[in-house]
Amino acid sequence: MPDYFTDIRRYSTDVNERAVATIVKYCGVASSGPDSALVAAFDSKELATIRNGFAANILGLSALATDAGIRRVVEAMKGASKKSRVTFYYLLAEKTGNLNKLD
Repeated sequence: MPDYFTDIRRYSTDVNERAVATIVKYCGVASSGPDSALVAAFDSKELATIRNGFAANILGLSALATDAGIRRVVEAMKGASKKSRVTFYYLLAEKTGNLNKLD
């Protein structure tokens, strides 16, 4: 199992373990496959999937709020060539003020 906590701590100081567990459960198999475990942050189809799936259904975000949150996450993770899906989703929840919805 990947060390999600270490990766998230690169971008956030206080990691909510229950929120991480919720994201891992939501992602299911996608969080463990070599390609599906990563987010292609500049692929419009990938971002639409995040917007219409996790962001809308789990976080309850509008498309506009999601797009703003995604921009903040991409900026925060700009140094990472490979962006973990679990970390990306966690930061999206955190940066949009919706981390509490994952508890």
